Amino acid sequence: MNDITFQSSPYREEAGEGALATLLRPNILALKPYSSARNEYSGKEARVFLDANENPYNSPYNRYPDPLQTELKAKLAIIKGVKPEQVFLGNGSDEAIDLAYRCFTRPGIDNVVAIEPTYGMYRVCADINDVEYRPVLLDEHFQMSADKLLEACDEKTKVIWICSPNNPTGNHIRQEEIIRVLQRFKGIVIIDEAYADFSRRPSFRHVLSHFPRLIVMQTFSKAWGCAAIRLGMAFASKDIIDIYNKVKYPYNVNLLTQQHALKVLDNMEEIDRWMSLVLAERAVVMRAVQTLPYCRQVYPTDANFFLARMDDAQRVYDYLVDQGIIVRNRTRVERCQNCLRITIGTKEENSTLIGALRRFPD
Repeated sequence: MNDITFQSSPYREEAGEGALATLLRPNILALKPYSSARNEYSGKEARVFLDANENPYNSPYNRYPDPLQTELKAKLAIIKGVKPEQVFLGNGSDEAIDLAYRCFTRPGIDNVVAIEPTYGMYRVCADINDVEYRPVLLDEHFQMSADKLLEACDEKTKVIWICSPNNPTGNHIRQEEIIRVLQRFKGIVIIDEAYADFSRRPSFRHVLSHFPRLIVMQTFSKAWGCAAIRLGMAFASKDIIDIYNKVKYPYNVNLLTQQHALKVLDNMEEIDRWMSLVLAERAVVMRAVQTLPYCRQVYPTDANFFLARMDDAQRVYDYLVDQGIIVRNRTRVERCQNCLRITIGTKEENSTLIGALRRFPD
């Protein structure tokens, strides 16, 4: 999974904290982070903790959790093929998204560039942080042009967002176009790989050492079946992870989440089985939807969902809601007019969907 090929980055020599200083908000560069009791003392030999004003009863939930999730990161790093110091864990991927704005962009001054259509939280976080958001439309095959993306940048562009496999389109963005962006853009490039586990394509986390300004995001929510525990992952250089840890809230990942995530990592065989089932069912559902007389096109996907263009997406969506079946109507999204986004469920759920679609009064 690490067969990404590229020419050596011309900016590779600029790795390190000094190079990042030119991208950071000045207040973040000068920030002295909050020092929690568990940050100041992390020795395992201690037996009596009287430093954090905790209630001495109701163990273990009376104690603050490990603020840096040390045990979880160590186990996760082995699975992901990175170093523990290259891992950030957050309250969902949304925390890692928001931190990019809070660390690297100045409100009312800087801007970010993103592909369009894509995951909506990049724009929402830009609006929350008062940062200009510049979308660059994908082509009719939902692919990006590195040249067009870079043309949208100027001296105040701090971050480029690329989701691959993309949401809501499901497809991978061409590797060679992403590499061109990585080699030419001097700011932060964030590749959101939330759906990468459903794909056979290599992850960009394997080339972090070549691109010091690259952040790769993944999640426990999708293939690993843990959306409820709200745990997102970001992989980057130690310098970037140190910045994220400096700015994040002290105990951003609670103990229950850390404990459950550790159990998940001990059960990877079951997760592999889930993914095999989803991929097999994906092929079945896509074939069935493609045969519907009112379906114009089913788009290729590398995720656990696919996009289907209908004659009248709103009418199909309303009909499915009446049947108690909820899909996502993406018809108001750029390039996705009359498209439904359909997530792959269990075999029984998928059969219910297909049966309902075949009974649709066209």
